[in-house]
Amino acid sequence: MNYESTIPINKISVMDDPEQRNRNRRRLIVGAVVAVALLAAYIGYHYFFGASGDEDVVSQAPMVTVVVPGKQQVTRTINATGTLAARREIPVSVVGEGGRVTQVYVDAGDWVKQGQIMASIDRSVQSQQAAGLEASVGVARADLNLAQSNLDRALKLVDRGFISKADVDRLTASRDSAAARLRLSQAQLNETQARNSRLNVVAPKAGFVLDRNVEVGQTVTQGSGVLFLLAQNGEMELQAQLGESDLANISVGITTQVTPIGTDKILTGQVWQISPTIDPQSRQGIAKIALGYDSALRPGGFASARIQSGTSEVAILPESALQNDSKGSFVYIIGPDNKAERRDVVVGAVSAAGLSITSGLSGNERVVLRAGGFLSPGETVQPTLQKKAGGA
Repeated sequence: MNYESTIPINKISVMDDPEQRNRNRRRLIVGAVVAVALLAAYIGYHYFFGASGDEDVVSQAPMVTVVVPGKQQVTRTINATGTLAARREIPVSVVGEGGRVTQVYVDAGDWVKQGQIMASIDRSVQSQQAAGLEASVGVARADLNLAQSNLDRALKLVDRGFISKADVDRLTASRDSAAARLRLSQAQLNETQARNSRLNVVAPKAGFVLDRNVEVGQTVTQGSGVLFLLAQNGEMELQAQLGESDLANISVGITTQVTPIGTDKILTGQVWQISPTIDPQSRQGIAKIALGYDSALRPGGFASARIQSGTSEVAILPESALQNDSKGSFVYIIGPDNKAERRDVVVGAVSAAGLSITSGLSGNERVVLRAGGFLSPGETVQPTLQKKAGGA
């Protein structure tokens, strides 16, 4: 069968018509132009209206109050705690041979003068020994007087020839021997009297009695230990524990305020000694603060101290600006792009003006005053500047 004979001749003429081909070409060109126009419109929309989209993002960001703290001159204050003690402790014990205590004259809490008898010890035997030595001194003195008289009479008779020179020498030797025996007896008596005087327990210095460890009837010796404990002149001290950096910022003579635990008294003292060593375990040293006597000061108790260690320029922030976590203290500052940034800080003294920031801030940053706990690093915010931190 011949298929070509079945196709109409007029159809073939239509497909080969040039006018039809031109129309198809125009349609393709129009479609391409429309596609290019749509693409240009899409690009233009995002180019010209994209900024307003970012503004919409900023307008939805949270509003925070910020402050530029600057720097203020403040007095550095170091807070410390420590143990109270006597500045100069004087243990008092038996000096002599000891014996049975017959009387105790003072108790803990009493004041004593230098040389005051604090306790006496039985001396009945020692007194008899001293009496015997006194008698020996009397005998020796009488022998000396007799020997001196015999010598004086002999010297008067020598010129007359009644006594020889040898007799005078013998009498002189007798006189000298009697004088030596007197000196020996007197020395023995003095020794005994000195030992007897040491039987009394006396105060070596004036002071305040901190402790008493002896009772009437007790037998005491040089091995009996401390009978009384004195604070010389009643002076006390606070042994304040400070870190290495704090010790480096204080000096002898600095005035301090000390408050004994359990009282509301504020006592004034001065640093009189700074420990030359640091404990390798705690990394702390001791600053000793001298204090006058006060009934609130009890050795062995605790007290707190505020030590003025000079002035410095620091940033001051209210407590609401400070945040804390496992890494330490920090604040949020707002950068030029209005994004929150964490800034670690070191907090110093606390005063009525606020918290002293000793490290971490230059004072020119915009610091978030409130709601810092709801921010996260990199978050965009709308900052509102507050002129003074004290108004927060």
